Order: sequence, then C-alpha cells, then structure tokens
Amino acid sequence: MDKNSTPGFATLAIHAGTQPDPATGPLNVPIYQTSTFVFADVEQGAARFAGEDPGYVYTRIGNPTQRVLEEKMAVLEEGEAALAFASGMAAITGVLLALVQSGDHLLADETLYGCTHNFFTHFLPKTGVEVTFQDLSDPANVTRGIKPNTKVVYFETPANPTLKLVDMAAVAAAAHRAGARVVVDNTFMSPYFQRPLNFGVDVVVHSATKFIGGHGDVIAGVAVGPEEFLGTVRRTTLKDLGGVIGPFDAWLLLRGLKTLALRMERHDHNAREVARFLAGHSMVDHVYYPGLPGHPQHELAKRQMTGFGGLIAFELKGGFEAARRMLNHLHLCRLAVSLGDAETLIQHPASMTHAAVAPEERLRMGISDSLIRLSVGLEDVGDIIDDLARALDRGGS
Repeated sequence: MDKNSTPGFATLAIHAGTQPDPATGPLNVPIYQTSTFVFADVEQGAARFAGEDPGYVYTRIGNPTQRVLEEKMAVLEEGEAALAFASGMAAITGVLLALVQSGDHLLADETLYGCTHNFFTHFLPKTGVEVTFQDLSDPANVTRGIKPNTKVVYFETPANPTLKLVDMAAVAAAAHRAGARVVVDNTFMSPYFQRPLNFGVDVVVHSATKFIGGHGDVIAGVAVGPEEFLGTVRRTTLKDLGGVIGPFDAWLLLRGLKTLALRMERHDHNAREVARFLAGHSMVDHVYYPGLPGHPQHELAKRQMTGFGGLIAFELKGGFEAARRMLNHLHLCRLAVSLGDAETLIQHPASMTHAAVAPEERLRMGISDSLIRLSVGLEDVGDIIDDLARALDRGGS
C-alpha cells in the first residue's frame, strides 16, 4: 500500500491501530487478560499514576487490547480519540455525566431508545439536571428549547425505533451558537454509513453490541470525540463508576470490525429489498425506511449518510392484534430485541424495548401499538421476504 495514499474504510477497519507484537508476531491482537500491570520500580508507578508515563496501571483504566479498539474506532469515526465501555448505556451515561452537573439543562430529541429515555427522565433529575424533550427533526426546535443553562443537546439519527432523522449540521450549529455541546448516538448507521463528527457533532456514542460487534455475542459501548474530553471521562466517570469493557469483549469487537464494511453493505442491500416488499404489501399501513424515495427525509438521508442501513420500522393495519399475530407466525426472523446481528431480528417496541415508556410518551415518539422494528440480517434476502410474507398472510387471517 502506498504510504502517501489514503486507505479506504475497509482497509482501515482491518489495519488501523494494529501492529504485530514484535516479541511473537501474532496476526491478531492478543487478549491481554489481566487486571493489573507490573511496574519496573516505584518511580515508574508514580509516573503512570501522575499521567507522565503512558504505560498501563489497571484494566479498569486501560488495557492494550482495549487501546487498539479505541484507536481503530477513532480512525473510523474520524475523531481525535475513542473510549470503550462495558455497554452502550455505560458509554451514554459516562459521557453525559461528565458533561452536566446540578443546575444544568439537557435538551433531547423526543424519540430515543427506551433505556436512554429512562435515564433522562428518572436518573438525571435526581442529580439536579433538568431534561426537556423536543422534536429535533425541526432544527428550529433547538433554538426554542435551548435555555441559558443548556449544556448538551442529545439525539439519535436515525432514531430508535421510528428511523426519524435529525439534520446534524443544522442542529449542531444552533447548539454551538448557544454554547451547548452535541452528543449523537450513531448506533443504527455505524461509522461505515455515517460520521457525525464531520457535521459538527462533538461526541459520538455507539452501542457497539450492535453493528460494531455484529455477531450477537458481546455487550459493549464506544464514545468518540475530543482527546482531552475523553481523557477526562476515562479518569472520572469511567474509572469511578466502573462501566469498564473487558479485554475479551474488546477483542470480539476488533474481530467484528474486520467485516464491518462487508456486513453493512449486505444489511443495506437486504433492507432495501425488504422495505420495497413491505411497502407493497396490503397488510402494511406504513413503512419507515429512509432509503425509500417516498420517505419524507430521503433527501436529508442522502446528504448525511452514504447508505441507508439495515433497520426498518413498519406499521400494520389492524393495530396490536395484527402485529401480535404476524410476529407469532415468523420462523426465520427471530423475535428478539437488539439489532445489527447476522440474523434478522424483529420486535414490538410498545411491549418490549419501549414498554417502560408511558403510553402517551410513546405516541409522541411515534411508537404506535402496531409499530414493528425489523433489523434485517445477512441471510438470503429472498428467504427473509418469504418468511415475512407467510407471517403477514397468516397473521391477517
């Protein structure tokens, strides 16, 4: 590879941050399965605790396997630095608790993952942080919702589970004019299809459990952003609250990243075909997929995403009973929460991932009782469509 050329995404996903250990030359990054690290002498130990020596101290603060993952994710998201966590929620809470304190205000989009919404509505108010929700798909609502004490604007794009988009550049500009920082959950797109930092976002968070891992066998989270800020998070909310990723989990994410480009292309291809099928089915009332030309935010999707991803939401005619019957007649598609796995996963947000959200809040989010979220997998797309067709036909009878 020409040293002066810029490697492509797939090349970076495989090679960025990795160098064979000179002692043994392993192709894959070793799993440094250790809790602590030995110092050569007291002076070295003191220097590491003082931050003067970049070596390792304790895996709760950093680990060589974790370091490679973080370097790779920073390159892929085109950010200064990255920080790995034990889960996506650990990444979200770790970042936000480092940004806000008692008396501050956080402005969030009204459509969020259920656990994120619960953190904003139940936990943050106990710390003295005020949280309000607005529909940030209208950038004007940022200006309306900003207060003198607003420190953070937070949203997902696409949003879970409705696939609503937010104009990142417009929202970031409005937030920065008010002195607030912008945090975006990029889980649904992965850095392969979307890199929010390039649109003015300050910090990106991922549930790396999903597309980053890609195999349904790891729970993890990642944040990407300014090196100085993430260094503070590492020394405070990560270290002190303990949402620490294990070395083996970091290694599983490194394995998953090697095929991220291939997998995302297949997820995207399959989802486009499935979305077109659903849009033409008589039992389906509405399909939410930014890749469909009829989606109201299709042009925005093309501006800030290089693909449309593997997530689809759709509503059935007949309400909850129609959704229940359809889901109970599936065979290939697995009835399970989570997303981004090789397997096609399907779930009912109102009774599953967003069940803890009050019904009136769910409706404001756009989550009806007939809404279904589909994570289109890597199977042959004809088999996915056949399974959905049989379930829709039987569920409607």
